[in-house]
Amino acid sequence: MDTFSKAIKGAQARASGEAFERMVMAAAAFYEDRGISVIDKTPEAFKILRPADRSKGQFICCFTKQAQPDFKGILIDSTMVLFDAKHTDKNQIRRDVVTTEQEECFERYMKMGAMCFLVVSLAFEKFYRVPWVVFRDMKQIYGHKYMGETELKPYRVDYRSGILRFLDGVQLRERRSDESTEI
Repeated sequence: MDTFSKAIKGAQARASGEAFERMVMAAAAFYEDRGISVIDKTPEAFKILRPADRSKGQFICCFTKQAQPDFKGILIDSTMVLFDAKHTDKNQIRRDVVTTEQEECFERYMKMGAMCFLVVSLAFEKFYRVPWVVFRDMKQIYGHKYMGETELKPYRVDYRSGILRFLDGVQLRERRSDESTEI
């Protein structure tokens, strides 16, 4: 594949990824409006190197570290959620789409009791909420480093009325009446 074709493919993949993130953000707003959760997009860490066009607010920058999972938030039961949104136009999602930095972040948050998962889109047609531990251990569970529709099936979520229902079916924990948020 020539350089031009690679550039086009890369631009298409970025555009699809951004469109999928917008779907997830719209769903997050849906859940927040109903008092179910508050979820925010994790900003990318970057450093401005120099202005490019001040009149348009453009600048040259570089990323200062690898990306963390895309979203962080909290559910109505005080459970913290940490998840990443992954889109592919293929019929399977590969294990290596999660970076080492994202893996470490998932593990740190999971140890503190956070609900960690990936929200996966296959060609904007089928959607899944895959627990991090399943995604992480897919080689041991399924014998290969990818999940196709068969492996993803138990984690399917609906796309209904224009909303990706990625939190539907999440089991909330009961809070005790004497439970405090103080340490």
